[in-house]
Amino acid sequence: MMSKIGILLTNTGTPDAPTTGAVRRYLREFLSDKRIVQLPRLLWLPILYGLILPLRPRRSAKLYQHIWLENDSPMRVYMNRLAQLLPSSLGERIAQVEIGMNYGNPSIKEALHRFHENGIEEILVLPLFPQYSNTTTASSIDRLLKAVNALPATPRINGVKSYATHPDYLAALASAINAYWSANGRHAHLLISFHGIPKRYVKAGDPYEIECEATANLLAKALQLGDDQWTLCYQSQFGYDKWLTPSTQRLLLELPQRGIDTLDIVCPGFAVDCLETLEEIAITGEENFKKAGGNSLRYLPALNDSHIHATMLAAIIESHFKAKSHLPIERLYPI
Repeated sequence: MMSKIGILLTNTGTPDAPTTGAVRRYLREFLSDKRIVQLPRLLWLPILYGLILPLRPRRSAKLYQHIWLENDSPMRVYMNRLAQLLPSSLGERIAQVEIGMNYGNPSIKEALHRFHENGIEEILVLPLFPQYSNTTTASSIDRLLKAVNALPATPRINGVKSYATHPDYLAALASAINAYWSANGRHAHLLISFHGIPKRYVKAGDPYEIECEATANLLAKALQLGDDQWTLCYQSQFGYDKWLTPSTQRLLLELPQRGIDTLDIVCPGFAVDCLETLEEIAITGEENFKKAGGNSLRYLPALNDSHIHATMLAAIIESHFKAKSHLPIERLYPI
């Protein structure tokens, strides 16, 4: 008799509401993670509790209000819908699909308890971070291992470490972008923007930059773009560290001065839309681009809860089971 398999989709997370209090709770958990801010606790915690948490939540709450949907945050809405779509694309062995956030709700711990209640004996964890980083995927695994240890019975757990160069992922991205261009025309230049991380994380061994470059180059090739038609860049910098470059924010100010006044932006590292895409790029990014002399900036949406996304994730899951190449949880654990 085959064991019942559960699929766990993880992501960074989102506040419970676009309010100062909810955002403060979320940021406290997020910025307390030693993988997110890799500084000595004696140095970082006074900054976090003395400066950031008293000041930043109010400002961030206003940004969340700009993108909040009628009943919930975009990330949680799209993740829930994606989890509902996925079973129809998977085989009969897959008995349950759950979502779990690194920070906020629903948590990875809650997802594991739901699996346990339904007698799930094997779990495949699929972090929706196409490009592996210790700041994202490894954070999911940290929480997963802690939660597993608290279960009455331990299920077998395997995982997909990344899918930055998976053919079905690249095909889904290219298909979505080409469909958008077919319907709306193509702008002069394409920015392929990923969330940034500090350079010192990469120097310490994080493979994130390499995986972002691989995705961007293969995606540009699939779109048949020349070298002068696209640029890889990194967004969402904060603090005083030196981050991966080129900076998306800086390019939005510089490109109009180079004669590029129409711009499309895609963010393939974000499986579903969230604050960093909908507010930082589609709202603030567009405003800054136009202030710098640009004419039109368009953000091309993430794959979100589309059928092409569900089909792509199902293909990744099935390919791992067929090849028996899914990694034991120990191998997913930090490099």
